[in-house]
Amino acid sequence: MRSLTFRHTIYASYLGYITQAIVNNLAPLLFLIFQDAMGLSLEKITFLVTANFCIQLTVDLLSAKFVDRIGYRRCAVAAHVLSGAGLVGMAVFPFMTGDPYAGLLGAAFLYAIGGGLIEVLISPIVEACPTDNKAAAMSLLHSFYCWGTVAVVGLSTGFLALFGKGSWRALCCLWAVLPLANAVLFCRVPIAALTEKDQGMSLRELAGQRMFWIFLALMVTAGASEQAMSQWASAFAESGLGVTKAAGDLAGPCFFSVFMGLARTVYAKKEDKLPLLTAIPVCGALCVIAYALAAFSPSPVTALLGCGLCGLSVGIFWPGVFSLASARFPRGGTALFALLALGGDIGCGGGPTLVGLAAGAFGDSLRAGLAAALIFPAALIALSLACAKTR
Repeated sequence: MRSLTFRHTIYASYLGYITQAIVNNLAPLLFLIFQDAMGLSLEKITFLVTANFCIQLTVDLLSAKFVDRIGYRRCAVAAHVLSGAGLVGMAVFPFMTGDPYAGLLGAAFLYAIGGGLIEVLISPIVEACPTDNKAAAMSLLHSFYCWGTVAVVGLSTGFLALFGKGSWRALCCLWAVLPLANAVLFCRVPIAALTEKDQGMSLRELAGQRMFWIFLALMVTAGASEQAMSQWASAFAESGLGVTKAAGDLAGPCFFSVFMGLARTVYAKKEDKLPLLTAIPVCGALCVIAYALAAFSPSPVTALLGCGLCGLSVGIFWPGVFSLASARFPRGGTALFALLALGGDIGCGGGPTLVGLAAGAFGDSLRAGLAAALIFPAALIALSLACAKTR
């Protein structure tokens, strides 16, 4: 068999981000099915998202300590095995225990650990590959999370429509094939180290750098700007356009993800013409316009276009900050990527929460919630300009 190269490592990393898209987006598509099939309350079902988020945050924090000790290869393989096991468990565990909800929680525990590890591992693995243009490679890598999200929503919706809601267990097992196969691939591909052994920066060293805190704050605002719109896109499409849930899932999250994926893919091709320190504040201004359209436009169709424009504007935020921080701290290693992922996840949780709280305070008006979320891209612009000044 022909030996594998770093090109195959990058392909495996693309599949890793598709795996993370499966982990984060499949269960929410099945929430109403869980409610009907198992008699679960919406509060219990909602806690599955909270549990997934909290576990991934914990993994982000702890991985700064244990990933270098265990090794990237072992952790990458374990991440995909756990993700696959959790997806299979979602179909199997509820029927193996006396309490179906306990089974769902057990499955969520497994795939959340896998998803958290993937988030920490994949970006530094690609950053360490011998590529010519790191920023372009990072942007293209992160686009696969978007294409994975579109695939999960679109293919899962089509599968359930074709074979019926009772086929959801087969759907979970089919999606589990990808991470389990990718675990085998990660056993064989070459993996380079970002830093020499014991030469990476410690948490204390990073914490003593002012620029690190700017990058961390940028990640919080990047995650919040992205998910404040993304997580509410389906409900926004349903309420604004008066469509069914299936149509809302396609018109909202898919519309958003397609534009975000396009932004990352195009930037990977044109990065040399628009440096990140210029592109990020420009896209931040575009994001402000997108949120303003969604929140204040009197036309539902124009408001939905604001949702798509938001996906286009936030595309380069997450991978762009990773690339800037890695260039600024070449010895940052695992600790840098783990803490940046932690900041991003805090924003991913905080952004949608603010939208929900603000919407509730104004009579369940999603437009009011999205208006409150304008604070995130505005803060991102200020932070990116500060980053450019202190370069």
